[in-house]
Parts: sequence; C-alpha cells; structure tokens
Amino acid sequence: MPMTRIAISAQHFEQWHVRISRDLQQALEEHFSVPAGDCFQLFDCYSPQQRVFDPDYLCGAEGSRSDDYLLFQITAGKARSPHQKQAFYQNLVARLERSLGIGPQNIMVVIGFTGPEDWSFGSGKIFRLTDIPAPR
Repeated sequence: MPMTRIAISAQHFEQWHVRISRDLQQALEEHFSVPAGDCFQLFDCYSPQQRVFDPDYLCGAEGSRSDDYLLFQITAGKARSPHQKQAFYQNLVARLERSLGIGPQNIMVVIGFTGPEDWSFGSGKIFRLTDIPAPR
C-alpha cells in the first residue's frame, strides 16, 4: 500500500486534483504492483511564495519547470525493481501530459520504502504481512 503526498500549486488544485488522482492510481496499479482500489493520497496545496524549486535542475531537453510543477512523494512498503520504477515514472508522466497537458519536466517523483513494522493502519496496531486480505 503506497501512501502518496502530492505537492501542487493552489491555483491548479480545483481544476486538476481529480485527474491527477485518477492518473496516479492507474499508473500505480498497472506498473507498481498496487492492488485495485488500494488508494491513499494527500494533496498539499501551496501558494507561489511557498514553493521554491530550481526551474532547470536535471530537466533535460523538455525545458524548464513552471508553475505546473508537481512533486509526488510516495512511501511504499515493499521494494520495486528499477524496471518497475522506470515503467511507473514513464506511464505517470505520459498520463498527466495527455490528460492535463503537464510537461514531463514538471513532474518529479521521490519514492521511499519502509518495513511492515513502520505502518499502523489504525487502532494503534502494528501492521503484519498476515493482515493482508486474500485477493477477491
């Protein structure tokens, strides 16, 4: 179960958040081994004064970052291969470019992994792998 925080410009939130959520979830399910419906996302909205980022750092030939810049911080429980990560990155970028016109240089993803004992899904109980329900 990945948990994703999405940093977004406050001016784009209302217009974009539904499509971003959908595109992210579809990319996670198709390329990151996430079960259907396993969706945990938080949107963090920022004013222009609250967002400070280098517009050109490692952007490549696509151009500079703009106010469209999105940062996805994904915390996941199990590690993924470099191949899975690359496929996920490419699919997410393609989806967001197609659905919202966000340029690839404006999409940054940071993934971190934790162990099962680092999660509590509620009631103050530590998560155990045996807690995962059987597939339907």
